Amino acid sequence: MMKILVVDDDPNILELVSIQLTQAGYTVMKASDGFEALELLEKDLPDLAVVDVMMPRMDGYKLTKKLRAEADIPVLLLTAKGELEDKEKGFLAGSDDYVVKPFEPRELLFRINAILRRYDKAVDVFIQAGPMKINRQSYEVSVGKKVLLLPLKEFELLSVLASRSNHVFTREILIERVWGYDYEGDEQTLNVHIKRIRDKLTKLTGEVTISTVRGVGYKLEVSSS
Repeated sequence: MMKILVVDDDPNILELVSIQLTQAGYTVMKASDGFEALELLEKDLPDLAVVDVMMPRMDGYKLTKKLRAEADIPVLLLTAKGELEDKEKGFLAGSDDYVVKPFEPRELLFRINAILRRYDKAVDVFIQAGPMKINRQSYEVSVGKKVLLLPLKEFELLSVLASRSNHVFTREILIERVWGYDYEGDEQTLNVHIKRIRDKLTKLTGEVTISTVRGVGYKLEVSSS
C-alpha cells in the first residue's frame, strides 16, 4: 500500500489531509514540523510527501531539500501563497507540484496521483486479496491456476478495491482513481463496471466479493472458505 507523509503545523489541515488520503486508500504518516518528519523518515520511507511551506523551526523549502537529498522522494508543497516567486522557490527546492490553500481535497488527490504516475509509483506490482492475486504488469487476475483477463477499466477498478480489503471507497474516489479527476460521466458507468466484475469474480472464486455500502460506495471483502 502506498505511504504518504503529511507535514503541517496546523492540526486541522493535518487531520483533514490525512482523512482524505486514508479514504483514498493511502497509508498516512503525520508530522507537525520538519524535524518530526525527518525522525519518521529514519523509521519508514514514504512514497511521497505533502509538505506545508510556512512552518516554524524548518520551513517547507528546507524540508523539501532534505527530503530530496536524504530520501529522494517526490514532494508536493502546500502554501497560502500563490505568487510566482514562491512557486519558483518551491520548484528550485525540488518540489514536484504546488497547491495553494484553500484547496479542494479532490484537487490534492488528483495532483498526488499525477505525481505518483510520473514516478511510476501509482500502484504495487502485485496485490494480494485472500486467494486472489493481481499482477499489475501482466494485467492478470488469478486464483491458483485460474486466470482472469479483464478490460482495462475493470482491471483498474478491481485493483483499487483490492489494494485495501474491507475498506469502503466512496464512489467519487473510485471514479477519480479510475477515470480521472476531470471525468464528466455519471455514476452509472461505475455501477455497470462493478456488476461486470462481480459476475466474473463469481466464476473465479467464492472467497472474494464486492459489497455495496448504500449511499457511500463499495468495498472488496475476503472470506475464508
